[in-house]
Amino acid sequence: MWLLGKFLCLYFIPLYGCMCQEPDHHQPMFLAGPIINEQVNDDNGRTSDGPVLTTIDCSQPIPPGHRQYFQYLKNRGVTHFKLLLSWSQLLPTGLSSQPQQDVVTCYHILLEQLQEVGLQPLVILHGSTVPDSLRSKYGGWESQEVVEKFQQYAEFVFGKFGQLAQSWVTLSSLEELSDAELQSALEAHTRAHFRYHQMFPERDGGVSVGVEVSKAQTICESQLLKNSDFFSVKIQYDCTTGQNLGEELQNILGKCGEKPILFYELSAIGCSPNWSLSDENTWKGSIGYYETWGHFATMSSSERDAFLNESFPDDFQWAISSESFKVEGGWSEDGKGETIWDRFGHDGLAFANQTADLACDSYHKVEYDVYLLRGLQVETYQLSISWARIFPSGYRDSQSEKGARYYDNLINALIDSDMHPVATLYHWDLPQQLQDYGGWTNASIIEAFKDYAEFCFSRFGDRVKTWNTFSSPWVVSHAGYGTGEHPPRVKDYVVSSYQVTHNILKSHAEAWHVYNDKHRKTQGGKVGIALNSDWAEPMDPSKPEDVAAADRYLQFMLGWFAHPIFVDGDYPATLKTQIEQKRTECPSSPPATLPVFTSEERQRIHGTADFFGLNHYTSRLVNSSDGGCTPGPQGVGDFKAHVDPSWSSTASEWIYSTPWGLRRLLNYISTEYLNVTKVPILITGNGMATEYSEDRFNDTSRIDYMRRYINEALKAIHLDGVNVQQFTVQSLMDGFEGPQGYSERFGLHHVNFDLPDRPRTPKQSAYFYSKVIAQNGFSSNRPFFHEAQLTNIVSNKRPSMPPSTVPSQAKSVWRKLSGQNNFERKLYHYGTFSEEFSWGVSSSAYQTEGGWNVDGKGPSIWDTFTHIPGSIPENANGDVACDSYHRLEEDLYMLRAMRVKSYRFSLSWSRIFPDGQRSSLNQKGVDYYNQLIDGLRAYNITPMVTLYHWDLPEALQKLGGWDSVDMINIFSDYCDFCFANFGDRVKFWMTFNQPHTIAWSGYGLGQIPPNVKNPGTAPYRVAHNLIKAHARAYHTYDEKYRKFQGGRVSIALNADWIEPKDVNVPREVVAADRALQFQLGWFAHPIFKNGDYPDAMKWQIGNKSELQGLPKMRLPSFTDEEKSFIQGTADMFCVNHYTTKRSGHVAAPLKPQSYEYDQDVTKSEEGDFPTTAINNQRAVSWGLRRLLNWIKEEYGDPEIYITENGVATDMKTTVDDADRVYYYKTYVDEALKAHNLDSVKVKGYIATSLMDSFEWLSGYKVGFGLHHVDFTDPNRPRTPKRSAHYYYQVMRDNGFPLTDDEKVLYGQFPIAFNWSTASASYQIEGAWRTHGKGLSIWDKFAHTPLRTDNSDNGDIACDSYNKMDKDVEVLKKLKVTHYRFSVSWPRVLPDGTKSYVNEAGLNYYHRLLDALEAANIQPQVTLYHWDLPLTLQQVGGWENDTIVQRFRDYADVLFSRLGNRVKFWITLNEPYIVANLGYGYGTFAPGIYGKQYIAAHNLIKAHAEAWHLYNDNYRASQGGIISITINSDWAEPKNPSKYEDVDAVKRYLQFFIGWFAHPIFNGDYPDLMKTIIRKRSIAAGLLESRLPEFTPEEINRIKGTHDYFGFNHYTTVLSYPVDLGMQQDYEGDRATGVTHDRSWIESGSFWLKITPFGFRKILKFIKDEYGNPPVYVTENGISERGAVNLNDIHRTHYYEQYINQALKAHVLDGVDLRGYTAWSLMDNFEWAAGYSERFGLFYVNRSNPLLPRIPKNSASYYASIISCNGFPDPALGPHDCLNPTPEASTTFATTTLNNTVHTTIPTMTTPNNTVHTTTSSITTLDNNVQTTAPILPVNRVDFLGLELLPDDAEVALNVLFAFLLQCSTSFWGTDGMDYGSMG
Repeated sequence: MWLLGKFLCLYFIPLYGCMCQEPDHHQPMFLAGPIINEQVNDDNGRTSDGPVLTTIDCSQPIPPGHRQYFQYLKNRGVTHFKLLLSWSQLLPTGLSSQPQQDVVTCYHILLEQLQEVGLQPLVILHGSTVPDSLRSKYGGWESQEVVEKFQQYAEFVFGKFGQLAQSWVTLSSLEELSDAELQSALEAHTRAHFRYHQMFPERDGGVSVGVEVSKAQTICESQLLKNSDFFSVKIQYDCTTGQNLGEELQNILGKCGEKPILFYELSAIGCSPNWSLSDENTWKGSIGYYETWGHFATMSSSERDAFLNESFPDDFQWAISSESFKVEGGWSEDGKGETIWDRFGHDGLAFANQTADLACDSYHKVEYDVYLLRGLQVETYQLSISWARIFPSGYRDSQSEKGARYYDNLINALIDSDMHPVATLYHWDLPQQLQDYGGWTNASIIEAFKDYAEFCFSRFGDRVKTWNTFSSPWVVSHAGYGTGEHPPRVKDYVVSSYQVTHNILKSHAEAWHVYNDKHRKTQGGKVGIALNSDWAEPMDPSKPEDVAAADRYLQFMLGWFAHPIFVDGDYPATLKTQIEQKRTECPSSPPATLPVFTSEERQRIHGTADFFGLNHYTSRLVNSSDGGCTPGPQGVGDFKAHVDPSWSSTASEWIYSTPWGLRRLLNYISTEYLNVTKVPILITGNGMATEYSEDRFNDTSRIDYMRRYINEALKAIHLDGVNVQQFTVQSLMDGFEGPQGYSERFGLHHVNFDLPDRPRTPKQSAYFYSKVIAQNGFSSNRPFFHEAQLTNIVSNKRPSMPPSTVPSQAKSVWRKLSGQNNFERKLYHYGTFSEEFSWGVSSSAYQTEGGWNVDGKGPSIWDTFTHIPGSIPENANGDVACDSYHRLEEDLYMLRAMRVKSYRFSLSWSRIFPDGQRSSLNQKGVDYYNQLIDGLRAYNITPMVTLYHWDLPEALQKLGGWDSVDMINIFSDYCDFCFANFGDRVKFWMTFNQPHTIAWSGYGLGQIPPNVKNPGTAPYRVAHNLIKAHARAYHTYDEKYRKFQGGRVSIALNADWIEPKDVNVPREVVAADRALQFQLGWFAHPIFKNGDYPDAMKWQIGNKSELQGLPKMRLPSFTDEEKSFIQGTADMFCVNHYTTKRSGHVAAPLKPQSYEYDQDVTKSEEGDFPTTAINNQRAVSWGLRRLLNWIKEEYGDPEIYITENGVATDMKTTVDDADRVYYYKTYVDEALKAHNLDSVKVKGYIATSLMDSFEWLSGYKVGFGLHHVDFTDPNRPRTPKRSAHYYYQVMRDNGFPLTDDEKVLYGQFPIAFNWSTASASYQIEGAWRTHGKGLSIWDKFAHTPLRTDNSDNGDIACDSYNKMDKDVEVLKKLKVTHYRFSVSWPRVLPDGTKSYVNEAGLNYYHRLLDALEAANIQPQVTLYHWDLPLTLQQVGGWENDTIVQRFRDYADVLFSRLGNRVKFWITLNEPYIVANLGYGYGTFAPGIYGKQYIAAHNLIKAHAEAWHLYNDNYRASQGGIISITINSDWAEPKNPSKYEDVDAVKRYLQFFIGWFAHPIFNGDYPDLMKTIIRKRSIAAGLLESRLPEFTPEEINRIKGTHDYFGFNHYTTVLSYPVDLGMQQDYEGDRATGVTHDRSWIESGSFWLKITPFGFRKILKFIKDEYGNPPVYVTENGISERGAVNLNDIHRTHYYEQYINQALKAHVLDGVDLRGYTAWSLMDNFEWAAGYSERFGLFYVNRSNPLLPRIPKNSASYYASIISCNGFPDPALGPHDCLNPTPEASTTFATTTLNNTVHTTIPTMTTPNNTVHTTTSSITTLDNNVQTTAPILPVNRVDFLGLELLPDDAEVALNVLFAFLLQCSTSFWGTDGMDYGSMG
């Protein structure tokens, strides 16, 4: 009958010696079969109640259920099933011709069903004795006929079932036969074995014979073993004897040579129903370990270490990793919660008290890190997410959007760079708040982790397709909760450690199920876990107990986590048995308590991994040892771990280099865990540490480690068939290594933790790894690259052009662009270049290569020159330079990282032809350039090759150099060779770089080699030869190579832009044009126009030569043939440009003869622009656009490549090169303007240079590089500068696409929005001694010499005291709903006290309120706008706390007298200015120094008292609102990727806006401010803080004294740290410097730049920082100075941009914005700047005694915005609000918002008050970002910024001249202080 019984897993164990000789060994066989036993366990381990199975009987019908039984076995990991055939049933007569067909069919069905479920059959033909039915006919085994019948039976079985089985046992019980029978039976087996291999000659598997273990040695010694493919052994085990089955099995392995052994049958006697091979007294160890160890044990060291030079599979993934707490820093940034590692570091527990607070600052350096990844060319980046950055408390309700956004940015950056992000959810940095509740010991953490995982999957899973739930969880359990070496420092290996593992496993499973159930279908990713494990080997391989101990080591480390997930949902039996045994042995102090999974938990855990992640670093030797009752793995596991003294150590005491262990571990994992669960292995971590003190860059030990470990992974794949799909190196860069801090370095990139920039520099290991990745392993295959299609196979020779006129027609460029004002010039243009635009970087041979005399290179003239002492600063030379000759991979790394499209480099002539001639060919030099070119092509980088970049072979100089005509042919031959050898891959050639420099600096001034000083004639002869040599080279290419190679040839010319000293003077324009012809036209005119020099040159030099009495002109002449030969010899225009000069006409001396004097031009720097590290090379970006336009006009609109452009910085500037960033930001934008706005055919841009290098005469004193090179280090390490990252972004974006900040948001403000404009009493009223007004501090300050610009004062100001009606009239024109003005305290209370109220003064404000009411304009009244009564200042002013009561009394007067008509009150305007400029810097009234903290303290208390007064006494009856107006800039970090700059921003804002807003809105001064000032005060020896403290009562009284947030804002600054030492003042405390981005547009105030983006950001800051109060913008505006121009396009632009940003803040950011106020209504007295700075919407003509208010164009624009209540969408137009009805008396501009603003602009009022008007057009930004300058209408001229008819301009000029004859005016400069804002 059919019975269901227990199965027994047995398997192949190859002999120790076998695997060494047979790498492709048998896979392990897990065998089940119908053995006799009593019961079987079901899938869940429960004992079955069903019947038991003995054997399969095919003489009866097959009962149901057997297929399910096979499937059950398969699910339990069984691979083979033992099927015993019946000889007598199959062939009852013994004849193969008479089979029992039903039985044949039965066995056939069984075999097919085994195959269907994936089980392989082990078919047993027969047992031993001859069946009785056959014995009666043929006799026993002694009969030869029986032997023949068995052979026939075997042939029959092989024939019928041979296609369904591969493993056979002929006779399974030979031990039952007598000696005589045995010999015949063995003969029968031998015949069957022979016949099988005849029938299936190529078949895997084989035929065996079975014997009881006691007879094994006898059989092995017979010839039988030769006729068996493996050896099958039966074992009988008695559980009652106490014998060790494992040891018995181990002993058998060595008895039978090299044959694999199958333990195919086990009889268990006296064993419990639940007994299994893993029970302690039977099988000590896992099957997987014995199989793996057996495979490798006898390998010799030479076989073990043999290197495999092969490639990995094509789809293999190369990865590198980092961990959040080790690299990110930003430990409390943007709301991040504290982690256990933060607490660990802050408790001083890491090496040298180091912390991870800043670490590598990766939180601010996403682009920096991704740059490194691109350089490495990894395909995958494994990062970990900081739980506390996402959920600061660990729980979902604390989610931080900024934290999530950081990972969004990182993931997006990876994807943009074509890399796969792999995210680890947990890498040890538990939120401290969770640890406070028990951390991983508390089961509630499972749900918290599940929520966290769910958030991550939802937020990032659309882009992250591979997830690790945990990385190295064993370390968490072991070091965090076991030994306590790691945080949270719990030392409890008895309970906590095991409980932690329990909860981690359940957390992992829950996360996996969340993904599987909710996200897998839509996201298509995979989730696994990264487990760490050493490899373990027996210390004495001959001792079975050590082998077992090594297996236990792995079970306690790897199996602890892997077994539940990958095998059966539960801990390994070895682990459980050991712990249970120890608990029995140690009843009083059990060393371990292992939690138990429920059956449901086991089911939920099992199979929860889509891959097996492995972190592996080292190996151990393990021996068996009685651990007693000691907790921990070694004590409980009864083993000890050791290292072999011969193993290479590392900086980490636990890592020894044992690469072979990786291969063995991979085999073990594949066998032990993945035999059933077929998932791939991903190596998720492998690396080693070096010490900080070791060589920082030349990490050869790491290279050796990586090389050997990676190769072992390769062996596991190729030789062992292990499914490894990824290799991850740890780590990307040095980081915080836990308890070791920064003393151990795992990174492939060195991080300098001593510098705040945290610069990252590749080590040699990074270059090694990138090479491995490029080769996909270790094969020597050459990199593959696609051949570009040939496109330039026809000659591009340009047609001849007429010679240039004098001046050239290109003078139109000056006419077109030189009239731009600063705003028009600097207005940033947003857009992109054409798709095919070529971005690149450059270098040159002598500057970078080094290797000056290696591999046969000959000396160059620069070698000779630099070897002469004193030639170069510090006797520098290019002998080594950047050592690029030996560091090609390092250069390619930078180019890959930047993703340039092209790389411009030069060939060293003397490296290819050492003596300059072909006969001296140096093949090694050629090989170097072949490698470079091939390397570039492999990464799709276009080589742009310069044939000659100044380094002439010295041997040729001895022949005369470029002053010899012989050089033309010699150069042609050199070029011919280069075209022939490199032209198949090089398609962009430049013959010479800057021939002007060669001719003038080399042969004229003699400054550079060959140092010939002959300025009058040699430069012209040399240039003549250079031009002809270039033409010859061009024709060589054109005639011999172009057709086949399809490249292009040109010459790289250099040119400054030359701006005339006065563009309106024709002679100066001619001089500027002449200067360009002498520099650029000298070479470009012959090549691009007519083959001859420009007439301007020939005329000048010819005349000069004649005047000098020379018989002929010093400028050589070309023959007609030469002209024809030269003309058109360039396929594109290549130009190098750096700076702009101002030129003027001069009559230069005739002697000495000189190219310089021939020009009759003087040149000077553009003095208002930034200097650089090179003299006379200022950064003047706008010159590039003009130069490109000039080239377009002058040379027939050629395609232009900017082949050099860059800026030098001194070598003190290492990586934070802000000046270079600004340079590229402005220069590239000028090229973009030329491309987009002027239609110049700009096709490429090359940044100079790739890296710092030998900078010619400056040596190594300056650097142009995008990468810093440390020339003091022999490794020449290359570190990317900030500019490298910036330039990458520009290239990635292909220019400057319109940003969200710049895009206009169409929409409206709320209906009740307040539109206002503002003024202040002292600035406009005048009447300083009228009607009883008292003196103010500004009256005194302005009458003090040198306090105000031009000694201006407010005595009259705008005379608003007498011109109230005029003010209200212009207010009505603006259509404002509100008007903000201030009351003059001394006008109302002349002595500042209530002792006398000046009714006349008060009456002025009543009349103003009457006028406003009549105009339906609501008043916004400021109580105090800086004009303190002088009498109060005489008793201390704001330093005297009695002023608090005085201010309250003053406020009481105004509330009581005006409050029934005023519903909007402002207590103080900008107390920051009052305190800091008035009482701190002393630059504003009252001019006090160093008392700002005291003044601020009293200002805040005074405000609070005024608020309470209104709130308590007036609010109910008057119904108004009251608050304070606080001013602040927005601040951005100077370097947003630098933490200390980010930190400086915090200080800047808290010391600015927070100083006053924090006490009022949050209570008390900002903590940051209090802490800093207290610490610095105490450090200086003071007993208390210099910052006064509020009492608790004061804090309560001040907090909440606001009805809204009044806010004044003008500009943004860039902030960075400054250390002022012990300077005890505000600046020393704030420790923050400010600067500005060079591209920001200036205003009339030095501190104010147009930065609209900051307005939105600071409004959002106010919302977030102060609880989203109602915000009224009470000032915002911009100034101008100098000549009056009513067409104030900069102000129109300012208001458009700033107000639109306010709309964005309201609509997009949810800022509760209630109103906007433009500063100011009209030009007025601007404090210390007097009247030199003008903020007004209306111009006040101070030359007219009537002081008329004349509208500027911006007034009309602002009125339109008010009328529209925002920005109506043009797509929904037309809109009536854009066309307001003009007022009768003065015509306003008719303004539209759809880009073009048509304006009617009043001119300056003349003395007879006649107003002339003109019309013009300006264009503002729209989404297409077209920026144009104002266009003068026909017959109009520009006069002092006004557009006038010529006759009007003449009259105005005469009038002004008359004025000048009668008066003179002195102008004083500003005092240079940072005023912050000017309202």
